[in-house]
Amino acid sequence: MIDSADILNAPILVVDDKEPNVELLEGMLRVAGYTSVHSTTHPKEVCALHRKNRYSLILLDLQMPEMNGFQVMEGLKEIEADGYLPVLVITAHPDQKLRALEAGAKDFLSKPFDLAELRARLHNILEVRLLHLESKTYSKALEEMVRELEASHKRELALAQETQKGLLPRFLPQLGNYKIHAFNNPTRHLGGNFYDILQRSSGECIGVLADVSGKGMSAALLGAMVLGALRTEFRSGTELQQIPDRLDDLLHEKAPDLRFVTLFLFTLGRDGAGQFISVGNNPGHLYRSATKQIEQLVPDVHVPGGASNFTSSQSRAFHLDKGDILVVSSDGFAEAENPQKDMFGEERLREIIQRDAHLGSHAIEKSFLKAIQDFTQGTPQTDDITFVIAEKSH
Repeated sequence: MIDSADILNAPILVVDDKEPNVELLEGMLRVAGYTSVHSTTHPKEVCALHRKNRYSLILLDLQMPEMNGFQVMEGLKEIEADGYLPVLVITAHPDQKLRALEAGAKDFLSKPFDLAELRARLHNILEVRLLHLESKTYSKALEEMVRELEASHKRELALAQETQKGLLPRFLPQLGNYKIHAFNNPTRHLGGNFYDILQRSSGECIGVLADVSGKGMSAALLGAMVLGALRTEFRSGTELQQIPDRLDDLLHEKAPDLRFVTLFLFTLGRDGAGQFISVGNNPGHLYRSATKQIEQLVPDVHVPGGASNFTSSQSRAFHLDKGDILVVSSDGFAEAENPQKDMFGEERLREIIQRDAHLGSHAIEKSFLKAIQDFTQGTPQTDDITFVIAEKSH
């Protein structure tokens, strides 16, 4: 708030080409208690003086031979970028008052001067002017604070994004007779999709593609917890069938009631024998090199919203022969949208597999990435896109 001391200490400039008028106004202002009163009888100096001193108020005579008050106001407009002119015009001509207000003056004072009127008008204008300046200062400080917060938020998000990327496998295990590829792209800085693939001491490969409900930081934190728990189970040699039950216990204990996780767990043996458990995830696709056909590895159960219910899941066997390729993807892949709001769909995904699988898993990966880019045309996505591809090379 503006108090009386702020108003009385505000810098004021008196502009009149007649020295007696300047002395009269200066005297009246000092009698009224104003402490920072300046003056000039040369209107051409006003803009330079204001640029240097930034007066809170300029008392400006309109009728001056060297340069009239209207011309002075035009120069002041170039200094006051926001268009607010702290000007009280002084005139003996009533017909100039409206013109002065239209030119940007905040008020007018008629000649001859009346001390009571002068005090009232100055007080009102200065109060508004100082509030205006205080508002500008506060707005600038607020804008700077918002910029700093945004910059800090971006730095934190970038760090969190790098941390989340670091949780994914840096190198995928490449068994002698398998080629494995994986891709993850969060729809925001942080996502709820992740994958992990680990080779056990037995030579068997165990992997997962998971999708935590939600987006952003909360999904990323829950995903990190789930990933850590799964890695512990993978490394400890836990049987595939037991992993969902243990994860279910963890989620019931630690996760919010409205959060859930979909999973596609799988194992691959050196001889091509495998097991999978799919809980709520999109079907896996198994390309058969011998027949050029695609089989679906269908989810065992559907995960209801707000539950992690893995307890009824059952593992199922599959087998990869030479040239066979396993493709597992998150629902964000099939649900990717183009500018017309059409979805990429499972059918396009299968068409790519059918068309390019004979060229190998790396060709499928490249085709997936190009197809998504071409289809979405830069449209912001609403869900993370993740996929895992495993090919039995011999």
